[in-house]
Amino acid sequence: MIRIYTDGAAQGNPGPGGYGTILKFGAHEKELAEGFRLTTNNRMELLAVIRGLEAIKKDGHAVTIYSDSKYVVDSVEKGWIWNWEKKNFAKKANPDLWKQYILLHHKFKPKFVWIKGHAGHPENERCDQLAVAAAEGRGLLVDSWYEANQNSNE
Repeated sequence: MIRIYTDGAAQGNPGPGGYGTILKFGAHEKELAEGFRLTTNNRMELLAVIRGLEAIKKDGHAVTIYSDSKYVVDSVEKGWIWNWEKKNFAKKANPDLWKQYILLHHKFKPKFVWIKGHAGHPENERCDQLAVAAAEGRGLLVDSWYEANQNSNE
């Protein structure tokens, strides 16, 4: 089984943001992080999941994603995204990321587990550190979709 731990952060929300992701498969572990100059916390929470799934090299493994984001976990586990998709994400935030996620969802069929944030969970705490450091780092990337659409986004 592949385990993916994720967290997102935005300072100002919107503001500089970043995500942190840890992938674990057997004895293997990989950390991912990126920072953006203007984004939101929810976008970073969802992007952390997307980047984790994109980093999987082989199909056919069970995937469990651990996230402290009710926004992400509930949207998938309660099936809300399928209704949003039917309505082409009308009046929903982050349609660009949800469309990317849906393609990966069909490929990997991940299970989500919500974990309480800032509660001492080692991987969640590490993901938070990665996300905050990425948001505070140099050379922040441009969240192009968000910056182009921020007046109509969350």
